[in-house]
Amino acid sequence: MLNVITVLVGSCLGILLGHRLPERTRSVVTDGLGLVTLLAAALSAAAVLDPAFAEATGRGGPVLVVLGSLLLGGILGSLLRVEDRVEALGTGLQRRLTRSPETSLAASVGPEPGTRAGAAGSDPVSDRVDVGPDRGPHRTGGNAADLAARERFVKGFLTASLVFCVGPLTVLGSIDDGLGRGIQQLALKSTLDGFAAIAFAASFGIGVAASALTVAVVQGGFTLVGVALGDVLPPAHVSALTATGGLLLVGIALRLLRVRDVPVGDLLPALVVAPLLTQLVVVLR
Repeated sequence: MLNVITVLVGSCLGILLGHRLPERTRSVVTDGLGLVTLLAAALSAAAVLDPAFAEATGRGGPVLVVLGSLLLGGILGSLLRVEDRVEALGTGLQRRLTRSPETSLAASVGPEPGTRAGAAGSDPVSDRVDVGPDRGPHRTGGNAADLAARERFVKGFLTASLVFCVGPLTVLGSIDDGLGRGIQQLALKSTLDGFAAIAFAASFGIGVAASALTVAVVQGGFTLVGVALGDVLPPAHVSALTATGGLLLVGIALRLLRVRDVPVGDLLPALVVAPLLTQLVVVLR
């Protein structure tokens, strides 16, 4: 709950700040976030060197487990079209949290009250209404603006959700909370996420605030796991999850830096595959 609050507060501050920043400044902020995400990715990926991970899977095992997790998770995710489903979720949230594009387009169709079509002073180009094959009447200019706003929302939602939910503090902090060991780790993570939300929201807007829903579901799930099952993930399994998550953060960083649009959503099942594959290797040894 604390993490959700800090993300929402940070997002609100970022939205208020972002409107006062020029486009060039927001672009620089996004680049800075990409570089910081690379640093976080490196720290998480370093879990592949964890002695407990190597002892459980054997020499060279950690790298093979992470590789297998990404391959199997990527295949499963692409077949399930996880990236498309996450984007659809973001689009649905955008329609509910902001003014619906369809509503704004419908309201804009037709001449304004008291204005006759083709009257003097009207712009025949800007007032032109096209008829699309699927959606019916819409303005050509407004359609591009709606699409850009939707893409910005989805990018902010997806990026923030993954950055806030991938990492050892998400798993360990939530499970420790469920075990009654205190919220020290979650408090640290919440503080870091709050500051990150300010920077993300300054660049991507309200989509970052929507990621609070993802944080609530993911961390709430791990907390319930801690309550029900106790130490469900041994250290080696947590290291596998952390290292795999670090590589997913590399994909996010590449998207933020506009290097390559890596379909990180399709790779998300790798986070589930990693501890399962680690357990399989431990059993087979």
